Amino acid sequence: MTQRVPSGAAVLKPDVTAAIVTAVLAELVERGYARLSMEGVAKRAGTSKSALYRRWPTKQDMVLAVLADISVPMADIVETGDLRRDMRAAAESMAAWLGAEPYAKIIPDLIAEAHRTPALAEAISVSIAEPRRAYLRSLLERAIDRGELPADTDMELAQDIVAALIYWRMVVRQAPVEPHYLDHVTDTALHALGATGTATREA
Repeated sequence: MTQRVPSGAAVLKPDVTAAIVTAVLAELVERGYARLSMEGVAKRAGTSKSALYRRWPTKQDMVLAVLADISVPMADIVETGDLRRDMRAAAESMAAWLGAEPYAKIIPDLIAEAHRTPALAEAISVSIAEPRRAYLRSLLERAIDRGELPADTDMELAQDIVAALIYWRMVVRQAPVEPHYLDHVTDTALHALGATGTATREA
């Protein structure tokens, strides 16, 4: 039996949601987070502001929900059971996220705005950063269980090291990230963490 929607309940149409998501990303690229408005998104999406507010109570909630829905799954890699291969895949995933359009333009702007707005910084951490880091933390914990990493591995440092190197090169230096660079980052991180028993780098 088909369940009836209660009288007065909001009906969230998937096609409208998809149009809003596209509009949010386009507005972030063209206007940046600070100048983005619910009015601008609604106009670009061809819908009403009320359609946005039925989904998200604030601009911040809307933007972070849209970015998290796409950004967080990008950090989920298929584990092979070998730390080097898994770390290399994590490095490639990070580079793909930072380099993909439109995120290559959106992420640096959002991080800059977060430095000026503590509440936004906290929200980014909760909705995007921590869920992404959870995937890598799980990978590292299993590597410890297999004996590929020391039991006393600094998990915060281990989660930071690959992302920091890639972010610095791509976002700060605006330098290209090629496969051999990701190989070098992976090997550097594994050496710094005292990894043992990982697969050797292929020639």
